[in-house]
Amino acid sequence: MAPKAAALILVLLAISGSRADVNPDEVASVIWKYFTELGSNAKDTVGQQTEISKQLSTLLNSNLQSVSAYAEELQERLVPFAIELKARLAQDTQRIKEEIQRELRELQAKLAPYADEVHQQIGTNIRQLQAKMSPYAEGLRSQVESSTGELQRALEPYVAELRERLQDNADSIQASLSPYADRLQQQIDGGVESLKERLSPMADELKAQVGQSVAELRRGLSPYAQEVQDGLNRQLESLTMQMERAAEELRTRLTSSSEELRAQLSPLARELREAASGDAESLRQRLDTLAQQLEQRVGQTLESFRQQAAPFGETFGKQLVQRLEEMRGKLDSGAAGVEDHLELLEKEVREKVAAFLST
Repeated sequence: MAPKAAALILVLLAISGSRADVNPDEVASVIWKYFTELGSNAKDTVGQQTEISKQLSTLLNSNLQSVSAYAEELQERLVPFAIELKARLAQDTQRIKEEIQRELRELQAKLAPYADEVHQQIGTNIRQLQAKMSPYAEGLRSQVESSTGELQRALEPYVAELRERLQDNADSIQASLSPYADRLQQQIDGGVESLKERLSPMADELKAQVGQSVAELRRGLSPYAQEVQDGLNRQLESLTMQMERAAEELRTRLTSSSEELRAQLSPLARELREAASGDAESLRQRLDTLAQQLEQRVGQTLESFRQQAAPFGETFGKQLVQRLEEMRGKLDSGAAGVEDHLELLEKEVREKVAAFLST
């Protein structure tokens, strides 16, 4: 084995055994953004190469900090690959668009004699999906309610403790305020992390339910599309991508909302630290104001999070039903939209990036 190859294998083994990792989806997302957002004008080629090089460098360096030499070598190979892939997809885009339209027209023609049965099958699938989504949506709402309630109860003793500290002398208050603020921040961080740990599995469960629903729809429609299975599979793959993307968006929204909750609660601890650094004379007055506000601000912040996050499950269910309705419309009309074309292109990008990284 060549020394360079042996060294690279050792680096890869070191990567696989540590937190350093290259996620094909993250790399594909950068390249897909490069493909969709940057212009294709030839005179901008140098600027485009600089931009994608910068984005890939940021991604790889953040994921491969302990093996920067490998990150640099991988980037040197990825940038030309991304530029070549963009050029190939730009040339193939019309072919892909025509292929999708042709497949849909064939599928629509073959399903036309069974239009009523197809409508009924998709309608049944929609009703089944709604029935299955309802408990998940209610479970997510219940988990949000339960978790925010626990966090509120966990923070209540800090309000009482702050009021008790107001009875001490100013010097004693000032000395103990900073550790108190640190404990409050730790409780906020721990509560938010616990909230995220409880909510994240809900997104996984919903994503698994998506796969089951599409599999049931495939079984229901297959008898009517035996001669055009490729076209049906393409539509179902597109539907799966849309639904899985909605599930990932749900996960992102739950995580983002939890981090927003942390950002809104953390200033309470920061204000207490700032109060401790002030003069002793005005300290008691500032703390008295903070003690009065603390309980109210915690309650308002958690209630705002509860109202924002609790309906996420219902919104997700409506998105899935909308995707099924759109698919039924495409099977009726035989017409594809721009989103079909883009989804297929993105799928090809992700597959090619994964294949490239695997080599």
